[in-house]
Amino acid sequence: MKGILKRLFAPSTARMGLGKAGEKEAERFLKKKGYRIVERNYRTRRGEIDIVALDGDTLVFVEVKTRLSHSFGTPQDSVDRTKMAHIIKASKYYITENPALKDHNVRFDVVGITVHKDGLKIEHIPHAFEVEE
Repeated sequence: MKGILKRLFAPSTARMGLGKAGEKEAERFLKKKGYRIVERNYRTRRGEIDIVALDGDTLVFVEVKTRLSHSFGTPQDSVDRTKMAHIIKASKYYITENPALKDHNVRFDVVGITVHKDGLKIEHIPHAFEVEE
């Protein structure tokens, strides 16, 4: 666990920011679970998606939130309706730009990472939210 903390707080990571370091940890975590990372930090005018991955034949859009404490709630608590709407809009653009993926099932996951003095707590929430038609 100390190796993870060293990576998170290494000088190069300090420049990168806590959020980007959390995204790298989330990517490692998801890869260990068998996800295939398709894209990182996909951006549109409507929003950003931290990680786009395939979990089997399911296209997964992953929002990653990293915090140093729960003073303002858990990391995943910060994924509110507005943030969800931006992610959903960005996912639609992504699928439009990548028509080979349009027939895949789609899922929205959240990975919450809390940094503690003795390590990380990673919480993965598959199906964290859905598109409301």
